This record gives sequence, structure tokens and C-alpha cells, in this order.
Amino acid sequence: MSEAIKPTTTSAEDYAYSTPLDELDVSNPHLWPNEEYWPIFERLRNEDPLHYCPKAWENPYRLDNDRGVGAYWSVTRYDDIMAIDTNHKVFSSEPIIVLPDPDDDFTLPMFIAMDQPKHDIQRKTVAPVVSPQNLQRMSTLIRERTCMVLDSLPINEDFDWVELVSVELTTMMLATLFDFPFEERMKLKRWSDVSTAGPETGIIESEEQRRAELYECLEYFTNLWNERVNGPPNFDLISMLAQGEETKNMDPLEYLGNLVLLIVGGNDTTRNSMTASIYSTNKFPSEWEKLRSDRDLIPNAVAEIIRWQTPLAYMRRTALEDYEMHGKTIKKGDKVAMWYASGNRDERKFERPNDLIVDRHNARNHISFGFGIHRCYGNRLAELQLQILWDEMLKRFKKVEVVNEPERNLSSFVKGYTEMKVRISD
Repeated sequence: MSEAIKPTTTSAEDYAYSTPLDELDVSNPHLWPNEEYWPIFERLRNEDPLHYCPKAWENPYRLDNDRGVGAYWSVTRYDDIMAIDTNHKVFSSEPIIVLPDPDDDFTLPMFIAMDQPKHDIQRKTVAPVVSPQNLQRMSTLIRERTCMVLDSLPINEDFDWVELVSVELTTMMLATLFDFPFEERMKLKRWSDVSTAGPETGIIESEEQRRAELYECLEYFTNLWNERVNGPPNFDLISMLAQGEETKNMDPLEYLGNLVLLIVGGNDTTRNSMTASIYSTNKFPSEWEKLRSDRDLIPNAVAEIIRWQTPLAYMRRTALEDYEMHGKTIKKGDKVAMWYASGNRDERKFERPNDLIVDRHNARNHISFGFGIHRCYGNRLAELQLQILWDEMLKRFKKVEVVNEPERNLSSFVKGYTEMKVRISD
């Protein structure tokens, strides 16, 4: 990364307010590990809510289709994000912001990156896995595993909450959803990390390595597909795709794209919200005490934690026609980033938006799962896992103390944690 585009002031707020507006690029991943983006979002919401960035940071989540760096619009206010997210006739989801590749032969279609009607068909194929009836069936298994993990944690010694709790619980759930070999479930975490990583993260060394590992993912899941395509109907995602009338002839790269979508959606979002559960209630300890006193607050608290964290920071759209907003014109073909992380901290929508308030009256109005036809279809499963985690934590622990500031992703897309040392006292 060029030193010239790093923040050069000692204060993130100084950088945000002293830099000319047209030079601010919140997609720069180096702003994210230390959360230096918050004052930039605040300034954009107040001074330039539809912000044009003429040259986006070049990273794996770049906002253009091509190898080169492109321009994009940032939408940072809650109501504006809602207006774009629900207007799929003007704003297309094709292609998605994640997983562009320098070569045209490695484009990964996925249903979140499709417009109607194909989007609806593919989403409908896998939707039964998170039906209310299936969630009810899975809740006992989720609770059993949560109890097992929490009961195995060391007492009176430091450990990494991300590794021992967040990663463990989410990979178990993913393995169940795919009916994936349980002993090899950490492959799912690896593929999730690789799919959204660039060489600057240290997770991979090159784009070529990322592609090679994703082909390994495709090969592994193709074997599972072949085992199940002519087998009995089963309630796992691979069987549903392999046997679905509209998906059984899916192109291999489209299959891989949907796998990556399901892996990242089921892994990163829940994993990072589980870690945020502990981190946020350490920053706002009175909220932990509220929950200890009244466990009926847990469902609302989970919604508030998801709002406060916003595990995926943004999604992208492409304008299909000219569109006016705040006296400016988004031109046909322009790229638009809907910054969910900013919308969830919009002072116009949420009182004291930077605080965690577990009994917040409008916590469920968060937009972390998106809105409209692309709203995350697994949101109820994520909430269920978090609610059970909180219920079982409060039964066992007076407090989980964060020992030091967590390590965060070098990413402007996956807003999460790579390590967080904690201690449970007896």
C-alpha cells in the first residue's frame, strides 16, 4: 500500500475531517483493523451522503468488474440505503461486490448477485433449510453443541474466544447444513477466509493461490454433489442444489459461487457477531448486567448486537438507469456501495447509535442483513444461534472479560475479528 494514501495524522477524526472529500475512500482496507472509518462515515452522512469516489482502493472487493481501479458512489444514510436496496428495478445486483477475478474465465455467479427471476428460483431451492420447522428441529442440536463448547472452556486463564467459541460453533453449524464430513469442517473456515481475502491480508500470497484453493473447494463439493444427485431427498444444501429442478444443471463455477455465498454467509456473519457479543458488552458492561437481570431481553439484544457489529460492511449495486439523489445523478452503469455499517450508525435513525443498548426499542430495524429481495435468507438461523449462545452463557458465567483489544480483519467487506483474548473467572 502506498504511504501517500494511508492516514498520516495521529487521529482518525483529524484524517477524516482534514482530507478533501473527493480523496476519502472508505473502501481502503487499511482503515478497518483499527476502526478508523467511523469518523469518515460520520462526515459523509452529514456533509456528503451521496459521495463520489473517483478512484477506489484496489483490493479483492474492488467496486468494478475489471482489473483496474474504478470509481463508485458511497451511500451512507439509513433511509438512502433502504431506498436503493429495495429498488431492484433501477439498481442491479449483478455482478456482486465479492469475488471478482482478473480473468474473465473465473467469474463466480451466485444468487445474491442475480436479479429476478433467476435470483428467486435459486434462493427458493435452498430456503427450506431455514424454514421455521427446520429451525425448530435444529435448535436442540444447536443447544447441545453450545453447551459442549462452553463447558469445555478454560477457567481463570486467557484463551482466544474467536478460535474456541465463534469458529467452533459456526463451523459445526455449516457442516450440518451441508451434511459435510464433520471431522473436516475446518476446511469450510479456510475456504470462507480465502474467498474474501487478498494478498495484503496474509491469508493467501497471491490471487493464483486463492483461485487454486477455491478450485479445491469446488472439487470437494463436486464429489459430494455426485454422491447425492441420484440419492434419496435429504434436507442438506448440497442435496437441495443437486436435486433441484432449476439448479441440477448448474454450471460448475455457478455452483462454486453459490457455495462460497452459503459458506461466507453462514460463517463470517454469525462468527463475528458471536465475538461482538463479548466485545460489545465489555465496552458497555451495564448491558451485560441488564441481560443477567432479564433474559427475556436476549432476542432484542441479539438484534442490537448485529446492528452494532454489522458483520458485512456493505453490498454493491449497479445503476440500470440515471437516478437522482441529494441533487446528484448516479449515471447508468455507475457502481454504488450501500454501507450497511454506516446506515446502522445513522443518528437520524438510531439514538446514541455508537452505543450498545440491549433494550433499544428499534434494534430490529437494523440493516445488517440487507433488505428487499436480497435480505439474508439465513437471518433467523443466525439469530437462533446467537440467542442460544447468550442463554447458555448467562447460565454459566458472571462475566467474560476481554483481556486486550481484539485483532480485526484487514478488510472493508468482512467486518470481523481474527483473535480476541478473554478470561472467565470462577
